[in-house]
Amino acid sequence: MYKLKMLIGKYQEQLMYLIFGGLTTVINIIIYWVVSRLMGGTPQISYWVAWLLSVLFAYWTNRIWVFTSKSTGAVKIIREILRFFTARIVTGIIGALILSFGVHALHQNDFIWNIIQNIFVIISNYVLSKWLVFRGWKGEQ
Repeated sequence: MYKLKMLIGKYQEQLMYLIFGGLTTVINIIIYWVVSRLMGGTPQISYWVAWLLSVLFAYWTNRIWVFTSKSTGAVKIIREILRFFTARIVTGIIGALILSFGVHALHQNDFIWNIIQNIFVIISNYVLSKWLVFRGWKGEQ
């Protein structure tokens, strides 16, 4: 039991990211499904609506529980939000291109390609959040 606690403590950030990244992915997939299947949205419209809502959830959970941001004050928090959204826009565009490639170039199921692009996005977002968004910048902590 002690070894398990030590292991969890050592990898707490990664475990929390997996948990909240998984929840973010589930939210993204559900919203994508609702917009595309129930509301008749195109794959790209469905993608960006799901992207926006899941990124809002991801920022909140990453700030509080995953990376436990210490940024305080409006200016620091706004910078953090801008870095977070900029990183997510970059991975969002790449994810949209992956989805578009699967759907339009390969003529395959959009739902499957949405899951594939989510795998890429989860890994990329962790790296960007860890090293660019929540790491703190000189003079900001």
